Amino acid sequence: MALREGALRLHFYYNRRNFLKFPSCVSVRSLSYNEPSNPATASVAEITDDHVIYTQQHFALKESLRKIIDQEINPYVDQWEAEGKFPAHKIFKILGTAGFLGVNKPVEYGGLGLDFSYSVAVAEELGNIRCGGIPMAIGVQSDMATPALARFGSAELKKEFLVPTIMGDKVACIGVSEVGAGSDVSSIITKAVRKGDEYVINGGKMWTTNGTQADWMCLLANTSDGPPHRNKSLICLPMNLPGVHIARKIDKLGMWSSDTAEVFFDDVHVPCKNVIGLEGMGFTYQMLQFQEERLWAVANIVTTMDNIIQDTIQYTRQRKIFKQPVLYHQSVHFRLAELQTEVELLRSLLYHATALYIKGNDVTKLASMAKLKGGRLARELGDGCLQYWGGMGFTSDVPVSRFYRDSRLLSIGAGADEVMLAIICKYMDTLPNK
Repeated sequence: MALREGALRLHFYYNRRNFLKFPSCVSVRSLSYNEPSNPATASVAEITDDHVIYTQQHFALKESLRKIIDQEINPYVDQWEAEGKFPAHKIFKILGTAGFLGVNKPVEYGGLGLDFSYSVAVAEELGNIRCGGIPMAIGVQSDMATPALARFGSAELKKEFLVPTIMGDKVACIGVSEVGAGSDVSSIITKAVRKGDEYVINGGKMWTTNGTQADWMCLLANTSDGPPHRNKSLICLPMNLPGVHIARKIDKLGMWSSDTAEVFFDDVHVPCKNVIGLEGMGFTYQMLQFQEERLWAVANIVTTMDNIIQDTIQYTRQRKIFKQPVLYHQSVHFRLAELQTEVELLRSLLYHATALYIKGNDVTKLASMAKLKGGRLARELGDGCLQYWGGMGFTSDVPVSRFYRDSRLLSIGAGADEVMLAIICKYMDTLPNK
């Protein structure tokens, strides 16, 4: 029922814009998945009826999202990359109307009420956007700023912040990282001091995706002087409050079309009722959602890696060196075969971890392994494929150079490679005691 409701929202939007001519009774459940729009980039599993975790409903959802990507996003990516920002309110409203910003969120708050495997399917499909910044911004909106709110927030907070975020009426950002506290979340120094029925917030946040356009922030701040893991709270903070200052839009190596801000708080007054869940549980809530964040990031990158390999195959078929196509050199087609094999292995790990997660298992170790491998493989694949583009690969005009820049973030954001290794070692019981 929830999936049908989301499909009808999608159907209404597109019929209103005259993009699609579906019959009036259509739903995502009734859409058949026949052939991918680009068969060369689809895995074998995607065109069979016995996918490891996906059903025909998953594929229908992906197909509907692909239409939005092809018609509303990809034609403008080059422009938004050049401008250093994409119109978040416009794009999020399109996605929200279609149901893609709350796939696994409760139906009563505008979501589709589906399990996390559908979010993985959406993340995979977003990998077809021809840059990394926009999918990342969408992921922040749908799977980073809102999970704790959806799970632990009061009904009042959900109505005020979750519903409009799922519907695309508000743009969200997440305020966790600081100048001296990136992967080490426990070291944040932003404070929220309770005064009566308000918190007074002072401090700042760094690397805030969607920061210059956001309507509200899911803020992690110290609300007491207790132990680092018990003194933090998540707070819904409207970005238009007095004392909230966007210090600057940060210039980055990659992810150009996603605006990233440094934000300062100078005596910002927020009602105590804006705390998500229990005071002091913010660190725990943030840690809980890292499993989903990291699997989402891996799902998004595998599709992009598939596309970069296919782009490279097509280019090296046409480009000649020593009187034959570059692709015909054994070192080239063998290397591309090795890279594609690595992508498939990563995809298998992703699906395995997702299957266990939706059954209620703790997949922190597997999610950390997948993110570690995803970040390192993206760097290896980006560098390897760019080499075969020769001088063109060193320009900003081709997808492989954009991927080379954008994908570097995966080994840093949402926990650096070294943090992933420490987590894996902890689960292996090989991490030395301090």
